[in-house]
Amino acid sequence: MEGLLSPVHLVFILLIVLILFGPGKLPELGKGLGKGIKEFKDAMRSSMDDKK
Repeated sequence: MEGLLSPVHLVFILLIVLILFGPGKLPELGKGLGKGIKEFKDAMRSSMDDKK
């Protein structure tokens, strides 16, 4: 399977993040990432509503 986000790449990225931040910081990183994605989606949704 070729591609940018193959399972091997995702495992490798997860290991690097685990080494850099440690297991204690992973929940905080996940929560921050989820909040950022939610805010981005809300901003995109309101932007599309403004154009109508």
